[in-house]
Amino acid sequence: AVVSTQSTGGISAGSRAHLQDDAVASRTVIRNVLMWGFHVFVKVVGGVSDVKDTQCGFKLFTRKAAAAVFKNMNVERWAFDVEIFVIANILGIKACEVAVNWQEIDGSKLVPIYSWLEMAKDLAMIRARYLIGAWSVNVKEE
Repeated sequence: AVVSTQSTGGISAGSRAHLQDDAVASRTVIRNVLMWGFHVFVKVVGGVSDVKDTQCGFKLFTRKAAAAVFKNMNVERWAFDVEIFVIANILGIKACEVAVNWQEIDGSKLVPIYSWLEMAKDLAMIRARYLIGAWSVNVKEE
């Protein structure tokens, strides 16, 4: 499918959400619980509700949205995807999800429980740092 970021306001994110029923059937119970828990945590703690699958690697930005978001990035670990959408929300940049075909392969770098805890910690730190003003978003265009 051809995707236009112009209709979204700036960011189109690939999403595997349409594959969730198949993924639930082929993943272990613990991975499903961690996946659902992370989605809830992203929505509640991160404040990201317009994108369900923040961790899918496919993202398309307008030049203007990319410049505005990336100059404000702080996170360099797994949760950087969530910060992209936190910053976009602050800047009023709209995002949409576009279904992508996805196939799980062996050799994931994520260790289920440890990785979830690390990402949850990063997410809480993102939220806290923006709330207390330790991090801010430069809203001026350059």
